[in-house]
Amino acid sequence: MKTLSCATYHDGLNIVEVESVFSRGLPGFNIVGLAGTSIKESTERVKAALNFLNFAFPAQKITINLSPSDLPKNGSHFDLSIALLIALQKSRKLDKIFVFGELGLDGSVKNTASLFSLLLFLSIKAPNSKVLVPSEIAQKASEIQNLEIYAVSTLNEAIRFFEDDDFRHNCMLKNAHPILKNVIEIYGQKYLPNSDFKLDFKDVIGQTRAKRACLIAAVGMHNIIFEGSPGCGKSMCAKRLVYILPPQSLDEVLSAAAYRSLNMQESDFSSIRAFRSPHHTSTRSALFGGGTSGAKIGEIALANGGVLFFDEFVHFSKAIIQSLREPLEDHCIHISRVNSKITYETKFCFIAALNPCPCGNLLSTSLNCRCSDNEIKNYKSRLSEPILDRIDLYVQMSEISPDDKADMSSTQMSQMVLKAFKYQKARGQKELNGKLSDDDVSKYCVLQDEANQTLNSAISRYNLSQRGIKKVLKVARSIADLDECELISKAHLMEALSYRTRGVE
Repeated sequence: MKTLSCATYHDGLNIVEVESVFSRGLPGFNIVGLAGTSIKESTERVKAALNFLNFAFPAQKITINLSPSDLPKNGSHFDLSIALLIALQKSRKLDKIFVFGELGLDGSVKNTASLFSLLLFLSIKAPNSKVLVPSEIAQKASEIQNLEIYAVSTLNEAIRFFEDDDFRHNCMLKNAHPILKNVIEIYGQKYLPNSDFKLDFKDVIGQTRAKRACLIAAVGMHNIIFEGSPGCGKSMCAKRLVYILPPQSLDEVLSAAAYRSLNMQESDFSSIRAFRSPHHTSTRSALFGGGTSGAKIGEIALANGGVLFFDEFVHFSKAIIQSLREPLEDHCIHISRVNSKITYETKFCFIAALNPCPCGNLLSTSLNCRCSDNEIKNYKSRLSEPILDRIDLYVQMSEISPDDKADMSSTQMSQMVLKAFKYQKARGQKELNGKLSDDDVSKYCVLQDEANQTLNSAISRYNLSQRGIKKVLKVARSIADLDECELISKAHLMEALSYRTRGVE
C-alpha cells in the first residue's frame, strides 16, 4: 500500500491520507471514503492523463481510499495524488508530502479556486510541511513562510519528482512576500508591525478623551462605544483605530488571509488587521454566517483579529444586537447547518457608534433636540443591559470647538501601543488584555492595596456585575501597561471606571 497526503475543507481544514492498493480481481478503478462528485469524476481525468503518458494499467483491481472514511470530501485537487499513487505503485516508499492539483486530459497539472485557501489553512494546522503544487500557483504559494513548496507543470514532472532527487531539488521554490521581510522579534516570536497609516489620528481635531480611549482599546483589544452628535468624529476615530492595533504574529497574518479566502476575497498578506463595517440593513446570515446547507463565514468571523465596526448601532435589528452576546463574551461563534457545523474565532475589537437621540442633537450646545422623552427612551431601550455590560469603554464625545487642535498622530499612538504590547509579552501573557480568561485576569490584573479598596467601593456604587468587574480590571491592566507598571494603581483603576457605562445616557 502507498500513501500520499492531501486536505479538504469541511468544518475547518481536515488532513486526508490518500491510500492505494492493487489487488487480485476483475480490473477496475474505485475511489472510496465518502468522495464527492468532483472526486468521483477524477477517475476519468486520471485515466486520460495516464493514457496520455502511455501508462499501461495493470490487470488488477485498483482501490483508492480517502482516510478518514467518515469525513465528506470534495475538490478536484485530489487528482494528482490519485494519479501518482497509481503510476508509482511499484516504486520505492513515497516521501511524506502533501500533493495538490487538478489534472487535464493531456496530463497538465492545474490550479483550483480553493487551493490557495487550503494552503493557508494547512500552513497553520501543519506548519513546515512539504507540499507539491501546480506551477501556476507556486510563486504565490511560496510566499507562505512556513511551507516548503515544490512546483510541477505536468503529471510526468510529478512522477520525476519522486524518482529523481536532483529534479526534486530544482522544483523547490522560496519567495518571501515583501511585507514579510519587515518582521520584528519579540521574546522569540515574530510579528508584523504596521507602518502604513492611511488614516491618521492627526486628522481628528480635539476629542482628546476619545483618542485616549482609542489608545487604551488598541492596547488590550477592548470593546468601545462612541456616543455623540453627528459630525463630532465618531466614525473617524473608529476607522483609524485599526491602524494602531498591536502587531500581528505571522500565524495571525496567515489566518486572516485564509478567512478572507473563504469569503472569495483576494487572499494577500497585510500588515493591517481586518476591518469590517457592515451596514445596519445587513441580514443576520451575512453578519453571523450561515447558508442553506453549508456554514459560510460571516462578517463577524471575518473581523477576527481586527475591528468590527457597527455605525448607527441602534439601527441594527434588536435580534442582531442580542446575537452579539456570544461572540463578544466567548470570542467564538458556532454555525450549525444540515451538512456542516463549524466554529470561528471572534477575537476582535468591537466598536459601536450612535447618536444620543433620534435627531442627534441631544448633546448639542447650539442646536435644539426635537425628540420627546418617550422617543429618546425607546431609542435607548434597543441596547439592553447585557449588551452594554459587554462593552469595556464608553465615550461620550463633545462637539468640536474652534479652539480644538490635533494633538496626537497615529505614529505616536502606534509606538505607545507597541511599547505596551512588549510589556505584556514580557510577563508571559499570550492573549491581549481584553481577551483574557477569568484565570488570567486573576493572574495578571493584580491591584495595589489602595486600588483594591477603591474597587470594593466602586462595586456597590456603580452596581458592577461580575462581568463588569472583570471588564474594569482588564481596562485598568491596559492603562497600567501604557505606564509600564507591574501592579494596577488607584489612578489606573479610577481612569478605567471613568470609562464604564452606566447605561448609554
